[in-house]
Amino acid sequence: MKKILIATSALVAVAAAGQAQASEPIKLSVGGYMEQWAGIASQDDGHDNINAFQSDTEVYFSGSTTLDNGIEVGAMIQLEGETSGDQIDEQYLYVNGSFGQFRMGEGDGAAGAMGITAPAVGPVGVNDGDLSNWVDIAAMPDTVWDDGDDPKITYYTPFMGGFRIGVSYTDSDTSKNDGSATSSQNTTGGLPVTSLGLEYRGDFDGVSLGLAAVGEHKGEGEWFSVGTTVGFGNFTVGGSYGQKSDDYGVKGGATKLADDTTGFDIGVAYAMDAAQISLSYANGDIVTNDAGAASTGNEIDTVDLGLRYQLGAGVSWRSSIFWFNNDDKAAGGAGDNDGFGAVTGLRLDF
Repeated sequence: MKKILIATSALVAVAAAGQAQASEPIKLSVGGYMEQWAGIASQDDGHDNINAFQSDTEVYFSGSTTLDNGIEVGAMIQLEGETSGDQIDEQYLYVNGSFGQFRMGEGDGAAGAMGITAPAVGPVGVNDGDLSNWVDIAAMPDTVWDDGDDPKITYYTPFMGGFRIGVSYTDSDTSKNDGSATSSQNTTGGLPVTSLGLEYRGDFDGVSLGLAAVGEHKGEGEWFSVGTTVGFGNFTVGGSYGQKSDDYGVKGGATKLADDTTGFDIGVAYAMDAAQISLSYANGDIVTNDAGAASTGNEIDTVDLGLRYQLGAGVSWRSSIFWFNNDDKAAGGAGDNDGFGAVTGLRLDF
C-alpha cells in the first residue's frame, strides 16, 4: 500500500510539474503614445506667457501569461518620456479570472479609474485637463480627485447585469507622516486612502448608457463624484458633478479648508467615419485657504471645442479652440484672468 501511495504521489507530482511548465513565460511587449502640440493663447496683461509647444510621451511595457487553471497573471509598467519627478508613472501586477481582477502596485485608485466625465476629443480638456499648460491659471475644474499613483491594492468585480464594483486601499506610512520625501513610496502624507467605485454599462436598442458613482476617503474627509454618458446614433452626451469636503487629507488638529470644493461639466460629441467633434463646458469653485483666513481660491469657467481625425492606424490629428474665465477670490483679485486660444498637433499610439 505504501508503495502504491508513493508511486501515486510521484505521478501527481510529475503531472503537476508538467502543468506548471505548460503556461507560457511572460514576455514584455512595448506600447504607449506620443503627443506633440503647438498652440497660441490670448490672456490678460500681467500673466506669464507659456511655451507655445507642449508634449507628453509614455512608453508601456506589458505582458501576461495564462495559467493552466485559466487565471491570467500580468504586469504593466509605464515609463514617462519627460518628467521632473518619478520616471515611472504606473507599475502594477494584476490577476484576472472569473472572480474579477486584483491589482497590486502603483496606479489610479478604483474611483479615479471608474469615474465618468463629459465627452471631449480635443487636446485641451475642460475637466482636469491641460488648459494650465497654455494659460496662467491656478487650478482646473475637476470632478474626480483621484489621490494618485500611490502603492495600493485594488479589486474589481466582474460585470454582473451591467454593474461592476471597484475598491482600492492605500496604507498609511506612519513612520513618515510628516510628508518627508525620504521614501519614494510615501505619497499619502501618513494618511490611509480608501477608494470606491460603482459603475453600470448597458445597451438598449441602439442606446448605450454609462453611469458611475465614485469617491475616496482620506484623513478626516472625502470626495465623491457622479457622472453619466448616453450614446445614440453618432452622438454621445454626458456630464458629471463632484464635491470635495473641506477636511479631505486632514488629520488630527490640522487646519482645514474653509469650504467645500465643487465642480461640474457637460458636453456632447459627434462621430462620423474617421472624424469626431465635441463641445464641452466646465465650472469649478476651488477653495485653497485655511480656516479662519480670508477666502481664497478661484472660480473658473472654461469651454472647449475639440476635433479629432484619424489619419491612419495609430495616428490622429487633434485640435482645440478654448475660452476661459478665472475669478481669483483673494482680496484684490490679482489672479483674475480670462482669454482664449487654439491648440493643434498629433498623437501617435503604438
